[in-house]
Amino acid sequence: MIEVRELSKRFPLAGGQELLAVDNVSFSVSAGEVYGLLGPNGAGKTTTLRMILGLLAPSHGYSMVAGYRSSEQPDEVKRRVGLVSATAGIYHWLSVREMLLFFADLYGVALEQAEMRIERLAHWLGMGDYLDRRCATLSTGQRQRVNFARALVHDPPVLLLDEPTLGLDVIGSQVVLEFVAQLRAQQRAVIVTTHRLDEAERLCQRFGLLHRGRLVIEGTLADLQARTQCTTLVEMFLKLAGVGPGLQSLPPAEAS
Repeated sequence: MIEVRELSKRFPLAGGQELLAVDNVSFSVSAGEVYGLLGPNGAGKTTTLRMILGLLAPSHGYSMVAGYRSSEQPDEVKRRVGLVSATAGIYHWLSVREMLLFFADLYGVALEQAEMRIERLAHWLGMGDYLDRRCATLSTGQRQRVNFARALVHDPPVLLLDEPTLGLDVIGSQVVLEFVAQLRAQQRAVIVTTHRLDEAERLCQRFGLLHRGRLVIEGTLADLQARTQCTTLVEMFLKLAGVGPGLQSLPPAEAS
């Protein structure tokens, strides 16, 4: 469903220098799989997602979603992807229903179908009590549910979740966990980036750890534990970064 092959991104800097933000990254995500793309700040997670979505052109390599290349057919890719981002805003002066209808129209969803889909999403996400309230009146957790509904209003087979629990309390984070479990049950392909590594262990079936733009190791939690001799993702991250007594950075992962 999602294919990333030798993906790299360079940004020009002052003085003729370059920043290599993503360095030859390769991985794949199948339908019904939740893949955790993890790493510290500046590792290249969000840049990778933007290239998959077709918002950034790669310097080298390519990504594909449902058979469409992101750099060559970005509109087709966007029709098949839902994005949930902690930085995504909402339209404060529209009601939740009005905003979702607006986004459904942008994706070319017929009005009658959009209305039915919004009712189903409102029931599933528990938004019935505030579906016709202005978005400005919503709590942080309620706004995140609206973001989920916006990502699903065009019924995409692929979801990209960029720090979906950022700023949420325990209850809000549990909503995210349940939401991702439902996406997996619906056989959607999901990529999750998060700094909350304990939640990542509960959310994802497979992980790719990024460090300084490189995918240094990937696999299931059991695979990573066997290869790193670490028990938790936190310990793996510290070893990845070479932090702690006697620890050295892990070698780069082999391409999938």
